[in-house]
Amino acid sequence: MKRIPLIISTDPGIDDAAALTISLFAQELDVRMIVATWGNVSLKHTLDNALRLETFLKTTVPVVKGSAAPLIRDAISAADVHGVSGMVGYQFPEADLSLLKSGNAIELMHQEINKQKEKVTLVALGPLTDFALLFKQYPEDISKIDKLFIMGCNIGRGNYTPLAEYNIACDPEAAAIVFNSGLKIVVAPLEIGRQAAILPDDMSSIKAHGRVGEMLYGILTGINEESVSGGTEIYDATAIGMLLDPQMYTFSRAHVEIELTGKYTYGASVIDFSDKACTKYNAEIAVAVDHKIFTDWFLKVTQSAEMEKK
Repeated sequence: MKRIPLIISTDPGIDDAAALTISLFAQELDVRMIVATWGNVSLKHTLDNALRLETFLKTTVPVVKGSAAPLIRDAISAADVHGVSGMVGYQFPEADLSLLKSGNAIELMHQEINKQKEKVTLVALGPLTDFALLFKQYPEDISKIDKLFIMGCNIGRGNYTPLAEYNIACDPEAAAIVFNSGLKIVVAPLEIGRQAAILPDDMSSIKAHGRVGEMLYGILTGINEESVSGGTEIYDATAIGMLLDPQMYTFSRAHVEIELTGKYTYGASVIDFSDKACTKYNAEIAVAVDHKIFTDWFLKVTQSAEMEKK
């Protein structure tokens, strides 16, 4: 099987841990690097969480220290949702620091992209700061990237401000750079995470999937966020789902801009699906997901992760 070379930018984060677990054990993926960035909590914690997760999973993908703050504004935090450490609900082992690769994240990503014979795929599960810096520093690398899969944006109301989704609100300037980069972009917006929410009975069955299942159940049920769907929203896993099994989704082309000047709309995702806008579309947006198929897929891949871990 030809595996997809992949670089993941992430801010773990509870749902990030679920997405990383799926990615690290997916037979279709060759995860080359995990870039830990600030986002849900501070970089100190997200970096430690990425290392602890890999130590628990016994995987050996290099972890790189990414950005500690947005390009311009002060950092925000979702510690009220994910806990101060970012991953409450399970006792992870101490981090294996040998997994930490020293060096500048932008340089290391640039080197990895140019080392690969095939185009590299990118996944963004948190703020887009590091990818924006990469595209600005090395615009020639864009032609060597197949696609960028993003968990972020909102079609309707936001979850950080009335009009802004959290990952985009973390660094709107970086998001604007990324959406205007010319790269092929596929987006799992906020609404998809809500449509794909795992219902309580299905969440309970995850516990039967060995230590990996116990870990995922512990952190996912430990998230301190009121559900708007009656289930557990695992937002970041929907981005990995788009990469591994896109048939679960319905996509529409759109032109995306990020609002940077509004007093009350700063960080809003302006997604235009109109025919006129789609002549200059810059993203494919997931607008629907089959809930049953997604649930079955999520249960299957989490069980597969436990089997691979053994």
